[in-house]
Amino acid sequence: MKTVYLETVESTNSYCKEHLAELFDRTVVHAARQTSGRGRFNRNWIDLGSGNLFMSFVLKPSAAFRENFSNLTQYLSIVLCRVLEEYGIMPEIKWPNDVLVNGAKIAGILAETVVHGKEFSGIILGIGVNLNAEPQGLSSVKDKIITALNIETGKSINPDRFRNRLTGKFFEHYEDFLEEGFSYIKDEYIKRACFLNREISVKVFNEEKKGIAEAVNDKGELILKNNEREFVLTIGDIL
Repeated sequence: MKTVYLETVESTNSYCKEHLAELFDRTVVHAARQTSGRGRFNRNWIDLGSGNLFMSFVLKPSAAFRENFSNLTQYLSIVLCRVLEEYGIMPEIKWPNDVLVNGAKIAGILAETVVHGKEFSGIILGIGVNLNAEPQGLSSVKDKIITALNIETGKSINPDRFRNRLTGKFFEHYEDFLEEGFSYIKDEYIKRACFLNREISVKVFNEEKKGIAEAVNDKGELILKNNEREFVLTIGDIL
């Protein structure tokens, strides 16, 4: 694993995409500040200041894209849960990869596949974790309920120590995940899922689908059932 540290960057994902050709496989890029972080569906990720985690993995696992690469965000959500549990926290997962603590979002995960022409160049797997924040900073976010690790533990968090734990655990079983795909983490994922066997609404682009969250299949897709039909969802937001 190689690391690149940046004092300030628009987003670590954007930096990795711009410099992908010169960055080695398994490079970790992290920054003290991130001014234009992005989440899924191009949403803004709010910067709560220094002392938080802004990081991206540069991954070039093969010469061609494989289906299980699309589950890397779910793998990272499991790794993050494992780290949070070491701090005495009991996290939950909201499909597909939102990590919650006491019902509040603590992290954002975004994967971007880079293709030039028809050639697969790699995956940028970004993560932002709220480690140290003031209550007023959390309340400034109006569109969702968020939290930070220092709020949940009552203690200041060392970002370097947290990052080292996260990257260490990520690569510890990374090869196993690449070999087996979502099935490698499925049991752990289901154990932490907070959405199953409940009636939910899922926004898929501009369409809303409602039903019972019946299962997550071996591909990490959500099985949603209502009286009329069954939906197999590969992407979406639980509302």
